[in-house]
Amino acid sequence: MDDYYRQYNSNVHRGVHHLSAKATTAYEDARAKVARFINAASDREVVFTRNASEAINLVASSWGMANLQPGDEIILSVAEHHSNMVPWQLVAQKTGAVLKHVQLTDTQELDMQHLRQLVTPSTKLISLVHVSNMLGAVLDVEAVVAAARPVGARVLLDACQSVPHMSIDVQALGVDWIVASGHKAMAPTGIGFLWGRLEVLETMPPWMGGGEMIQDVFLDHSTYAAPPARFEAGTPSIAEAIGLGAACDYLSAIGMDKVHAYEQEIGSYLYERLAALNNVTIYGPPPNVKRGRASLASFNVGGLH
Repeated sequence: MDDYYRQYNSNVHRGVHHLSAKATTAYEDARAKVARFINAASDREVVFTRNASEAINLVASSWGMANLQPGDEIILSVAEHHSNMVPWQLVAQKTGAVLKHVQLTDTQELDMQHLRQLVTPSTKLISLVHVSNMLGAVLDVEAVVAAARPVGARVLLDACQSVPHMSIDVQALGVDWIVASGHKAMAPTGIGFLWGRLEVLETMPPWMGGGEMIQDVFLDHSTYAAPPARFEAGTPSIAEAIGLGAACDYLSAIGMDKVHAYEQEIGSYLYERLAALNNVTIYGPPPNVKRGRASLASFNVGGLH
């Protein structure tokens, strides 16, 4: 980022001079780094956004508004971050779609049996948190995809708490989109990304208009660029994207399996020591559940809250 501002501070994709070409190369190299980090099939599947919230809003405003009709069902959970609730509430209000919510099990994991009961032929989208930022619960993604595919429903994962903490392979996950934010992965604020299967992104209309997202512009209509440019209107966060690429390099050099193993060790230690204290209630599943627990612990001390 320092090199960008000192040596080739320029806009991307629209200049023919040397500095613009160098900035464009660095920006697109960052996209390729993110794609490799999550094992995307192509860097064209990575759309830079300001944050994960914007990425979810992109899907909601583009795919959601184009595909959802009155009576269609959107399945969320009671454990979602507001970023994965409010955009779908807005879309449901505009389209007449119906919101459903997966409940929790006794161990405060998402209840897959309840999810399967909620899915009907009217279900068009299942949008769930991959790793809960409050409960530490890890989603059974395979079960979610297995429930969605027979009825043709799309699947979106809020992967903000999984991408920086474990190895993620989007091709193996089998979902349609994931979203993540840079500042949770040692990158600067103001940058995040949407990953989507290319064949899905290609069907989605633009959600913002402006420079760079167009192919041809006439006085009364325009044609649009292919993804990811279609969804990156205007001057992007160039330095921040370069910083996100550097963060991916840093984490990759350590090895995400090592990162995850170390976090599991210290997370289990934290849980055990808190559980040994009187009047302390820890929220979320214990570390010994099948899919484990993220290395965080939300807790309450009796009499304080």
